[in-house]
Amino acid sequence: MLLIHCPYCDETLPELEFTYGGEAHIARPETPADKTDDEWRDFLFIRTNVKGPHFERWRHAHGCGRFFNAVRDTVSDRFLTTYKSDAPRPDLAVLIKEVAMKEPSK
Repeated sequence: MLLIHCPYCDETLPELEFTYGGEAHIARPETPADKTDDEWRDFLFIRTNVKGPHFERWRHAHGCGRFFNAVRDTVSDRFLTTYKSDAPRPDLAVLIKEVAMKEPSK
């Protein structure tokens, strides 16, 4: 079971408390009426689907009900960090280095 930290409640809880909200930091169209059908298809359905650290949106459905962002490694399913929706996107290289420093040496 995944443990997810809600940055608003400041609690780390089981995955069952949360719902996945898709990829984070997707630029929403300012003028939707100007988009072609192909552009709408790409906006709605085409995602990066990366292998490794991935920026995601989550909602604390059984708690505060708020959306927040997370960086999750899709290979290990481990959350590298979570942060409030209005916070800037963390620098991935710095984040990976910080996480590596916190891990116990083997």
